[in-house]
Amino acid sequence: MTQNENLEALSDAGVAVWLDDLSRDRIRSGNLQQLVDEHSVVGVTTNPSIFAAAISGSESYDDQLHAMAVRGVSVEEALRTITAADVRDACDLLAPVAQRTGRDGRVSLEVAPGLAHETDATAAEAAHLWWLVDRPNLFIKIPATVEGLPAITETIANGISVNVTLIFSLERYKAVMEAYLAGLEKRAEDPDASFEGIESVASFFVSRVDTEIDKRLDDAGADPSLKGKAGVANAQLAYQAYEEVFSSDRWAALEARGASKQRPLWASTGVKNPDYSDVLYLSELVAPDTVNTMPEKTMQAFADHGQVGRPVQETYADAEKVMQSVRDAGVDLDDVFAVLETEGVQKFIDAWDELSGSVKEQLQDKK
Repeated sequence: MTQNENLEALSDAGVAVWLDDLSRDRIRSGNLQQLVDEHSVVGVTTNPSIFAAAISGSESYDDQLHAMAVRGVSVEEALRTITAADVRDACDLLAPVAQRTGRDGRVSLEVAPGLAHETDATAAEAAHLWWLVDRPNLFIKIPATVEGLPAITETIANGISVNVTLIFSLERYKAVMEAYLAGLEKRAEDPDASFEGIESVASFFVSRVDTEIDKRLDDAGADPSLKGKAGVANAQLAYQAYEEVFSSDRWAALEARGASKQRPLWASTGVKNPDYSDVLYLSELVAPDTVNTMPEKTMQAFADHGQVGRPVQETYADAEKVMQSVRDAGVDLDDVFAVLETEGVQKFIDAWDELSGSVKEQLQDKK
């Protein structure tokens, strides 16, 4: 089938197009396959909010819920059974993409967000979810909290592919790359260990940065022209950091053994402010070996009128000026990023609780 030319151009520029959504209806209706065939989609990300919307808004889960209800399974087991089934089916659908590209065709499943500050529990759940879905093109999502970093290292060392999520600051992003390299090095201590099939992406959030910084710029009475620029600039500087780390001698030694780079993934790319271009976080974040995971609405907007913008590698000086101007305006960036991480974890916990409540109610109704 013919791919949309705008999304194909984005893909040709080095950006892997991933869908930030999944549901059983999307799989069964053929919609996901259509997006693969016509919109250059080569991956899927999920989170508790996405599953909450999928399960509460569809009858496609009724038979499975009924079967689990009469068996008397726990809410936790029901949640994992349902989400693992959808992710497994999506992995199977994307398996040809994985075989063709070697890197994409991946589907992400997140550890329970309530474990975000528990290292050992996060690593243990990552291993369990990897076993439960049992597909080589799976990503386990682990939050980039301080406690999540050693769990990332342990999970990579165990040969499990990881999508590191909720990254907001350059400092934390560099720590995430360090955790990834440390995991590969730990695995390499075994001379018989292989890096084959191990992939990782680092999900660097964009639009939420603008939302928080724009609010603070307004509160400070700063120049309005600064608004809507920090999210992109912050991500552009993240790519600069990526280039530095993955051109180092340390990385070269791992690459020589067959390791794959941990690609930057632009997350939270749906525009929150209607005054901004609805394709801002796609057009302005174009660089080789990156992933952009987007809501379908944003994807369709780019398909309609999106254009590939200036390469990220040409923007570093301008991006640094933007971030310095934001600091000069009185915005405490360290506090911004701390607030965003705390809120990000809490949002996923709230969505997980909502999902648990919905599944519990439906299990009771299906008895």
